[in-house]
Amino acid sequence: MLLGILDLMKKENDSKVTEFVLLGLSSSLELQLFLFLIFLLFYIAIVLGNLLIVVTVRADTHLLQSPMYYFLGHLSFIDLCLSCVTVPKMLGDFLQEDKIISFSGCVAQIYFLHFLGASEMFLLTAMAYDRYVAICNPLHYLTVMNRQLCFQMVFACWCGGFVHSITQVILVIQLPFCGPDKLDNFYCDVPQVIKLACTDTYVVEVLMVSNSGLLSLVCFLVLLFSYAVILVTLRTRLHQGQSRALSTCASHLTVVSLIFVPCVFIYLRPFCSFSVDKVFSVFYTVITPMLNPLIYTLRNTDMKTAMKKLRKTCDILLPCQ
Repeated sequence: MLLGILDLMKKENDSKVTEFVLLGLSSSLELQLFLFLIFLLFYIAIVLGNLLIVVTVRADTHLLQSPMYYFLGHLSFIDLCLSCVTVPKMLGDFLQEDKIISFSGCVAQIYFLHFLGASEMFLLTAMAYDRYVAICNPLHYLTVMNRQLCFQMVFACWCGGFVHSITQVILVIQLPFCGPDKLDNFYCDVPQVIKLACTDTYVVEVLMVSNSGLLSLVCFLVLLFSYAVILVTLRTRLHQGQSRALSTCASHLTVVSLIFVPCVFIYLRPFCSFSVDKVFSVFYTVITPMLNPLIYTLRNTDMKTAMKKLRKTCDILLPCQ
């Protein structure tokens, strides 16, 4: 599908620009080398942390049968893929003077960024519903959140992300680009790319804000309302041993805030530049995927127990020589 979109782009877009120059995070060579080392460590943490969660959930039958951990495994997989869209390119650009990305590569980056980002937003909404049923209707939890429904919800999240990203790409590739070609970021995203179009982009900007901005805001408000209802319910049940559920919801709320606040700031406003845009971009594409495994495992007894079992299994299968 994406290849078809790129072919359509080549036929219909009369752009003279064949590549973009990414300005990156800094023009100082010394600072870029320092940032390379820092973000390399971040990237290793992202890959190892999220991969560990995916493997742990898949290897533990008890976790895999739990709707919450089933969703968590998919969330970690999305975070892992999302970081691969932007971070490897950024690391490579730190080591070279010319930070070039082709027009097709830029469009592909926008597609995967919004595909994975929107899928993650929908998945977090599904996880909030899972917690709502588990806490507000515990007697019917396993009946409501059965395996088939969980699969359908995850499938719907991926489909929603696909529709969102295709919409973004179709709107972008219809714009003519004839110069300038400098993107003030370390990856391609819709706000920066639209600014380089040599035509009036007011209608496209409104459509983009309506698509990405409102999607982020609506999902965020739904999540806040859901967790508000959950917390009110928990408040009356704390004496019944619900502190563990409160800890789980606190973890979810932390992740929701880390993801949605940057997205709302970036997309729910006219496409004008602010000095903190790159900070929010780094937070959304690097910091949040790195912190999610820590947030979900540090105070999670089930995950810790499953990881210990996985380690013991690995020690048995791969004994030290």
